[in-house]
Amino acid sequence: MQTFSAEYMKLSEFEFELPDELIATEPADYRDESRMMVVNRKTKEIEHKKFRDVVEYFDEGDVMIVNNTRVFPARLYGRKEKTGAKIEVFLLRELNKEQRLWDVLVDPARKIRVGNKLFFGEDDDPEDILVAEVIDNTTSRGRTIRFLNDYTPQEFSDVLHKLGEMPIPKYMQRKATPQDVESYQTIYASEVGAVAAPSAGLHISREVLKWFEIKGVKMAEVTLHIGLGSFRKIEVEDLSKHKMDSENFIVPQKTADIVNEAKLEGKRICAVGNTVMRTIESAVSAGSRLKGMEGWTEKFIIPHYKFNIANCLITNFHAPKSAYYISTATFGGHELIAKAYAEAIKEGYRFLDYGDAMLVI
Repeated sequence: MQTFSAEYMKLSEFEFELPDELIATEPADYRDESRMMVVNRKTKEIEHKKFRDVVEYFDEGDVMIVNNTRVFPARLYGRKEKTGAKIEVFLLRELNKEQRLWDVLVDPARKIRVGNKLFFGEDDDPEDILVAEVIDNTTSRGRTIRFLNDYTPQEFSDVLHKLGEMPIPKYMQRKATPQDVESYQTIYASEVGAVAAPSAGLHISREVLKWFEIKGVKMAEVTLHIGLGSFRKIEVEDLSKHKMDSENFIVPQKTADIVNEAKLEGKRICAVGNTVMRTIESAVSAGSRLKGMEGWTEKFIIPHYKFNIANCLITNFHAPKSAYYISTATFGGHELIAKAYAEAIKEGYRFLDYGDAMLVI
């Protein structure tokens, strides 16, 4: 059984004051024009760069591991049968493709009961209507629904993309726009299944990818379909008592081979985002090598964790007492990352999904 010292194992030790004006609610005009703070774990130095400068820190044979999950339009607005009451349904994940069962969140929850039928779309366009029935209560806001339309998977996907809205976070306090459809998606997103973007990858532009290719930096992909559980408020003071929601991941054997070769050669292996770090640390062999595998992970990276694969991290600036901030501080060192965050706030860095980047080397 893994044991920890008391140091930095309390949630309250990861508190800081985040000014509202530093929370980014709009994307940068150009992905790689975001600011980037570079934090050196060895020298304790902090540098201020633009994200496009990231290529300066990598050489031939180094590896960038990215999460290729693709965000789908998970937020639906509709109405209840009979009453016509307006409702919001947030699709969390598909439970059964054949039966068209989904795990969802509903708002207002008090109005949506088992047996209710929910309608999405306009009556004057019957070809693009979704009808669902609530078949179970899972939590106070959670429901299981069954879509009643006899669509093929592709037809369902097409209608969902017409009716659904890009699920930008609620803290942005605005409706999703056509710009978000592109901006809230990495340029290499390919595997549909996330309800939130792997935000560290939002900074990577096609130009940055081309420069990596020219320098001989290898790109390796994993998939972790991000759910809302990663952002769930941590309610316990003792971090070892917090349980993360389970998320599905895939590490292709090709990726494992690329990473293990680079590791043997002593190259820089960079996890682009805490979702990547969580994925690769969930697929470690007895010899601390990366395994090609598929599964579910509940891994919560907290202080005193021994990292096995990556020696570098690209991440965004996260909310206080969040799982991603704790994971970043665990990788970079609590005191150094706390110092970096204090400097980020002083220098006006932008926080959260559309915010600026941090490179920890």
